[in-house]
Amino acid sequence: MHFTTEIDGSTARITVHGEIDYDTLHLLRAAEAGLPASVTALVWDLEHARFMDVAGLHLLFEQQSPEGPVRRTTVTNLAPQPLRLLMLATEVRPGLELTRLFPDTPTALLDD
Repeated sequence: MHFTTEIDGSTARITVHGEIDYDTLHLLRAAEAGLPASVTALVWDLEHARFMDVAGLHLLFEQQSPEGPVRRTTVTNLAPQPLRLLMLATEVRPGLELTRLFPDTPTALLDD
């Protein structure tokens, strides 16, 4: 697994290439932690992440550190398997705010 990071103003895009699992989670968390404090929006681009296990759920849903900057986190370009995992997670835990991750997706599409 590797990733690329692009920063445009106050928005960072981290594009993941490979699997997101417990072996790679620490690398992705370090990438997020290493972003400048001026970054207020983080986009996880998962187009090339064809597999994600529960570690990806931790990455996307865990509360941010109170010492770190507040960032709005979203996800784009989900492959079918990671999207299915997110949908299953919200079936099991309806309190997970899936719409927070997909702010531009109509909720009707998420309900299918």
